[in-house]
Amino acid sequence: MTTFVLIHGLWHDGSAWKPVIKHLEAKGHQAFAPTIAGHGKGVNKNVNHAQCTQSIVNYIVDKDLTDIVLLGHSFSGTIIAKVAEAISNRIRRLIFFNAFVLNDGESLRDNIPPSSQALCDQLARESGDNTIMIPFETWREAFLNDADLELAESTYAQLSPEPYQPWIDNLDLQKFYSLSIPKSYLYCTEDNALPQGEWSWHPRMSSRLGLFRFVQMSGSHEVMFSNPGGLAEKIIAAGRD
Repeated sequence: MTTFVLIHGLWHDGSAWKPVIKHLEAKGHQAFAPTIAGHGKGVNKNVNHAQCTQSIVNYIVDKDLTDIVLLGHSFSGTIIAKVAEAISNRIRRLIFFNAFVLNDGESLRDNIPPSSQALCDQLARESGDNTIMIPFETWREAFLNDADLELAESTYAQLSPEPYQPWIDNLDLQKFYSLSIPKSYLYCTEDNALPQGEWSWHPRMSSRLGLFRFVQMSGSHEVMFSNPGGLAEKIIAAGRD
């Protein structure tokens, strides 16, 4: 049995993992899906990256979880890297699932195309509370492009505005890059959340990990909704000893 801790991506909360957890538990594994501070509906969105990270550290420590496989999706690649710095002794392996892997000193914003940077800056300014919300058209065509309209609409209704400060915080990752924790990169081939090519997840992000296990599957950025069973199988493969 493996204990997985699954960290959600942008605009989500921990409930996004429910279908995947059902499949993992059916295979005899244990899985947890905390919600990052400042995420979800009806909560205070005034958080920075350090507070987001600390909320996950606190969750793992409070539940006394050890020997875990810690997975970060998308934005949360930046979270699990900092969590690993804080509590490396509790982590068996890290899985970066179509996730950002930043160079030392960078922000997430630095790692998206200039046109996206400008749009996100504008959305945050116009929001009134320094948040951004993904347009439905982007969700449908770039994030969940392997689902029908009904699933796209029902999952979009679960989303909430994303705090922007964690996107623009520059991260000191020197300690992360000194850690010896085994790492995996799980890549969905139809993911258009970052443009294919120059700005792509793989190999642009994955290669920064140095030595890593590579696991690939067909699917979109939000395959936890469109194919949760298939994703669970690949998470198991990425997290095995």
